[in-house]
Amino acid sequence: MAEAEQTKSRFHVRRGGAAEIKKIEDPSEFAIAAADYLGVQPISIPPGFIPSQELLCGMKIEAWNRAKALPLMKVDGRFAIAFSDPFDLPTQEEVSRWTRGKIWTLVAPAPELNDALQRLKNQEDAANPALAMENIMKGDEGDIEMGGGDEKGADALDATLDAAGEAPVIRMVNTIMIEALKTKASDIHFEAMEKTSRLRYRIDGELVDRPAPPKALHNAVCSRIKILSNLDIAERRRPQDGRFKVKALKKEVDVRVSILPTVHGEKVVMRILDKSNLAPGLGSLGLDEYAYKAMKFAIDQPHGIILVTGPTGSGKTTTLYSCLQDLNQPNVNIVTAEDPVEYELAGVNQCHVNVAQGLTFAGILRSVLRQDPDIVLVGEIRDGETADIAVKAALTGHLVLSTLHTNDACGVVARLFDMGIQPFMLASSLILAQAQRLFRKLCPFCKQPVDVDLEMLKINSVDPKPFEGVTVYGPVGCPKCHGSGYKGRGAMMEVLPISTKIRSLIEKGGDADLLKKLALEEGMVTLKEAGMIKVRAGLTSLQAAFEVTGGE
Repeated sequence: MAEAEQTKSRFHVRRGGAAEIKKIEDPSEFAIAAADYLGVQPISIPPGFIPSQELLCGMKIEAWNRAKALPLMKVDGRFAIAFSDPFDLPTQEEVSRWTRGKIWTLVAPAPELNDALQRLKNQEDAANPALAMENIMKGDEGDIEMGGGDEKGADALDATLDAAGEAPVIRMVNTIMIEALKTKASDIHFEAMEKTSRLRYRIDGELVDRPAPPKALHNAVCSRIKILSNLDIAERRRPQDGRFKVKALKKEVDVRVSILPTVHGEKVVMRILDKSNLAPGLGSLGLDEYAYKAMKFAIDQPHGIILVTGPTGSGKTTTLYSCLQDLNQPNVNIVTAEDPVEYELAGVNQCHVNVAQGLTFAGILRSVLRQDPDIVLVGEIRDGETADIAVKAALTGHLVLSTLHTNDACGVVARLFDMGIQPFMLASSLILAQAQRLFRKLCPFCKQPVDVDLEMLKINSVDPKPFEGVTVYGPVGCPKCHGSGYKGRGAMMEVLPISTKIRSLIEKGGDADLLKKLALEEGMVTLKEAGMIKVRAGLTSLQAAFEVTGGE
């Protein structure tokens, strides 16, 4: 019945002519209808397909992009060319001149053709980074303002670069920042190799190579960044840290700069701190119902300690800031000790740790407790002294939030015991422990259903039964996700609320195995199972989930 309706629809369109076909919005339906009308063949471009240089006929990629055409194969001297608009006859004639002969016209959905052209462009960029950087700089860098360091020094450097004929360095830095913001990169790595410079963006947790400025301009680019960050441009033998602000793309972001001398020159890492990425509260973190209720109950307590654990870059700060967003009220005094302060929160008193000046976490925490706080955030508990003060603060009527480095939620107890915290003190103060990891989200524009990899489940000791009858997805790659198949990141969490039974076990010394067994009996979801839930929900792939939870 469905096929009959489809055939009837196609016949109706064909009678209506090209004008009616061009009104079809769905790219796949348009390709089928146009091919049917013109008597040519519709085709689906295979994921990952990149044409050879022979098929490109010596034409630049820009030319194929303008034509919205892609050569697929050569058969008996004829080139099979996929077009997204087969009604554009002048373009077909132009392409036939490139191939010096007859062409075999095919019709492909526009998104598939655009994906293939983007892959071709990425391949060219990787092969010739200097040319790629030149092409990028030909584009419009847009409206951008950068400052926060020595503004007079920046103006002086600009004048010096102009006089030296090196003003493109200014545009290079602007272009690098704009592209990083457009791709939602969290970090920019600018590195000195032996004969080249290297530029990489960290996008969704993965480092991605980008076209880099020539090595001859490496020092000039570093100097530009130093001036913006109010650093010493003459110092190239010692590490330096700074920061500056960028106003572009209708938003303002902070950029934290770290410069490290290496064998072949200075390496610059810029961390982009975009406040618009902050979750406005726990409700926007994508937590499952169990985790959300447990976290919400914990932060609503008048006193106690909440600990978020995980490796560096697992989103712990984002989670804690989300808690503060919910807790931040006019009748509450919130004070933080951070190293460093990443995002400025309105209404929150934030303090920088500065070990060189004697401002340690423990030192700041002692002073904070004399500031009549209701809620205290400690960026990280690194030593026994800080742990002792934090636990005692929780016992004396304060709500304390902090982070630790452990593999799972139950590991928090053993770690604090190792730091010298007495079992009875921890049992009386701990409200909740949470472990988390960031996973890469599948791109919603190109993800495709895939077969469940039973071997991968077996290797990672995962029961395959919950996957029966469930559709799981894998990455493909498209322009929306820059060909990676992933777009954005989310958090998977292992939440351990401290119940009466668990509190009693901690008070007795808290054997790790018994603690985990009891937590699972009470409904705790492990990190690995949290990852599998995300896979079954179609949010990520098995491979991406095991990347961050495989060893847990």
